[in-house]
Amino acid sequence: MGSNAVETVTMDARVLRGCACNGELLVRDRETDQEVRVRTAHAGRFRAGEDICIRYNGIMTMSIPPQINADRICRGRCS
Repeated sequence: MGSNAVETVTMDARVLRGCACNGELLVRDRETDQEVRVRTAHAGRFRAGEDICIRYNGIMTMSIPPQINADRICRGRCS
């Protein structure tokens, strides 16, 4: 039988652009230097230039830019 455990992944990123109107942030992943669109109900709380730590389930679309759904976002770098 397979496991239904959900993986939790973190991403250190810098906010490039946010839009509270559609609940999305555009960030640059510090590890891969790749732009990623992040869906979050809290997009309006973050501003361009902020360092953030994003927790998500590890699922990323293959679109350009890739997209993830954030479970939690904190200011500062991931520890």
